[in-house]
Amino acid sequence: MRHVLRLAVSAGLALTVAAPAFAAPACLDAQRKIDEANALRYQFRQEARLGNHDRACDTLDEIGDRYADARDAFEDCGAGVVAIDLRSESRALRTAKSVNRCD
Repeated sequence: MRHVLRLAVSAGLALTVAAPAFAAPACLDAQRKIDEANALRYQFRQEARLGNHDRACDTLDEIGDRYADARDAFEDCGAGVVAIDLRSESRALRTAKSVNRCD
């Protein structure tokens, strides 16, 4: 039990130390872009559920744009690890476009 607590405290400390890096304006902008992409993902699911294929595909394109903007902003503020994670999200987005025949 102590080891788990110690790991949790260490992880919390690491997040506290890293927090100032994410306070940079570029990082805040990147987080805003991620939030926008998440809202658009919800919109995409609604459009797909309603059968509005063209609008759903347009929304997927908008999500891709937000991810690209966020990735660039995270790289600018020195959070390259997050930018790498966004590349995997972009790959998943390409798969969604293929499955929904948006190519």
